[in-house]
Amino acid sequence: MERGRVGEVFRVALRLGLTSFGGPTAHVAYFREEYVVRRRWLDDARFGDLLALCQALPGPASSQLGLAIGTLRAGRLGGIAAWAGFTLPSALALVAFAAGLRGVDPARAAPWLHGLELAAVAVVASAVLGMAQTLAATRGTALVAAATAVCVLALPSLGVPGAPLQIALLALSAGLGARLWPGARAAAPRQRGPLGLRVLALPLACAALLVALPLAAAVTRAPLLALVDTFSRVGALVFGGGHVVLPLLETEVVAPGWMTRAEFVAGYGAAQAVPGPLFSFAAYVGWLARPGGAAPGGAPGAVAALVAVYLPSFLLVWGILPHWDALRARPRVQGALRGACACVVGLLGAALYAPLWSGSVAGVRDAALVVAAFGAVRAARVPPWAVVAGSAVVAGLAGGSAPPG
Repeated sequence: MERGRVGEVFRVALRLGLTSFGGPTAHVAYFREEYVVRRRWLDDARFGDLLALCQALPGPASSQLGLAIGTLRAGRLGGIAAWAGFTLPSALALVAFAAGLRGVDPARAAPWLHGLELAAVAVVASAVLGMAQTLAATRGTALVAAATAVCVLALPSLGVPGAPLQIALLALSAGLGARLWPGARAAAPRQRGPLGLRVLALPLACAALLVALPLAAAVTRAPLLALVDTFSRVGALVFGGGHVVLPLLETEVVAPGWMTRAEFVAGYGAAQAVPGPLFSFAAYVGWLARPGGAAPGGAPGAVAALVAVYLPSFLLVWGILPHWDALRARPRVQGALRGACACVVGLLGAALYAPLWSGSVAGVRDAALVVAAFGAVRAARVPPWAVVAGSAVVAGLAGGSAPPG
C-alpha cells in the first residue's frame, strides 16, 4: 500500500464516522466503497484478508478494520487517526445523550426509554439470525451454538461465574473446531525466525495488563482505575462485535450498582441510532458510571472507558497484522475460527433471551412492538437508527409499559 499522511487518514475516517449507519456489516460495505473503490488504497484481496483478521480477533471488527487500514496507510499514528475519526462522532453523541439524560424527569422519560429497550431487542434478534445463517449453518456448528446458549443460560444459576464461563466456552469451541473442522492448507509467505514469539509480543503485553489492572484497582480502590480495568477486560474478551458486549458489560456495571439497568439499556438503544461503532457505548457508560458509589465519571470516566475498551484491539491488531497471512494459512487455525464463531452465535442467542427479552418485554404490546421493529430491520431493510427512533416515538405516544422487574 502506498504511504499516505496521517491528516488524510483522519479526514477520510471522520467522514465515515459521521455517515456510517447500520452496524458492523454496513460499516464493512462503507469501508470497501471508500478505501477500495473510491480511493484505491488497497485492493479487494487485501481488504478481504484484513477483514478475516479482524473477524478472528476479540473486539469490534469494523473499528479494527479501520485501524488496520490506517496503520498500513500511515503507520501507527495513521492507525490512531483512523480509529479517532471513525469513533469520536458516535462517542461524543452518546456522551451528549448521557449528559442530557441526567436532567430528564424519569417518570416522563420512562415510556420512550422503554421504546429504546424494545428496539435493542429487535436489533440484537436480527444480528443473531444473520450471524446464525452464516456462522452456524452446518449441523456441527449449530450444535456448538445451541450448547453454548444452554450453558450460558443454565450454569450461572448453579453458581458458575458468567464471564469465566464465556471464556471457557470460547476456548473449548475453538479447540473443538481445530480438531473437527480444519480448513485446507493455503500458500503462506516465507517468514524469518520463530513465528510464535513475534506474533505474541504485543498480545502478551495485553495479557499482562489484564493481570496487573485488577490488582492495581483492588489495591488503590481508585474509581477511574476500576473503570479502566473493567473496560479493558471487556474489550479483550468480546468476540462478535458490539452486540456481544451487552451481557458482559451489564454484568460488570449494572450488577455492582455502578448504574441502573434503565440507564444502561437506554444508552444501548441510543447507540443503535448514531453512526459509527457500537463500542462507542463505552463512553456513555463511563460518563454515567459510579464505581464503588463514587460520583459519576463525567468526562474523565468517558475518556478512560473509551480508550480502555479499545486498548486490547490496538495491541492485538498491531501485534498480529504483520504475520496474519502466515497464520491464517494453517488449517487448524481456520478450524478454530469456525468453532469460536459458532460459540459467538450461542452467546448472542443467550443474551437475546436474558437479559434483553426477559428484562424488557412486559406484555403483548411490548412483544408486538419488538416483532414490528424486527420486521422493519430484517424484512423491510429499514435502517436501525430509524427503527430505534420510531420505537421510542411509538412507545412514548402509547405511554409505554413498565419493563419487567
